[in-house]
Amino acid sequence: MAEPVFFDTWLGLLRVLIVGTAAYASLVVMLRISGKRTLGKMNAFDLVVTVALGSTLATVLLNATVPLAEGILALALLVCLQFAITWLSVRSDRLRNLVKSEPTLLVHDGEYLDATLRRQRVTREEIGAALRASGEADIGGIGSVVLETDGSMTVVPRGR
Repeated sequence: MAEPVFFDTWLGLLRVLIVGTAAYASLVVMLRISGKRTLGKMNAFDLVVTVALGSTLATVLLNATVPLAEGILALALLVCLQFAITWLSVRSDRLRNLVKSEPTLLVHDGEYLDATLRRQRVTREEIGAALRASGEADIGGIGSVVLETDGSMTVVPRGR
């Protein structure tokens, strides 16, 4: 027998509405309690946690074999682990170095740092896009371009 295209049963749709609302509300409460840093765009570690939260919420919503309580516990576990790691990383240099990267200088005084570009896997075209986005037209007028810990690029004109 073919899989249902639109829905299996009305009960399944009702389950998604009820479980989705409860899981979403629980996640919002947990995120408010844990603070802004839980979903902050600070580094790759934060991105992984954000994606994991979204994936877990989707699984709870769409997989009828995952009970609501287990889904909420999984969300709470991710939020608590994120809170614990970030709390500890501001208190321990060793842990901070494990979970965070440092900003990287890609351009200095209008000159590309080619070895760094290769090591960071950044192209001159990507730097050009960052220049245009910041309103700059010429690399010669740039003091520096920094690859930030979240993967974004900061363009600093000369003299600033």
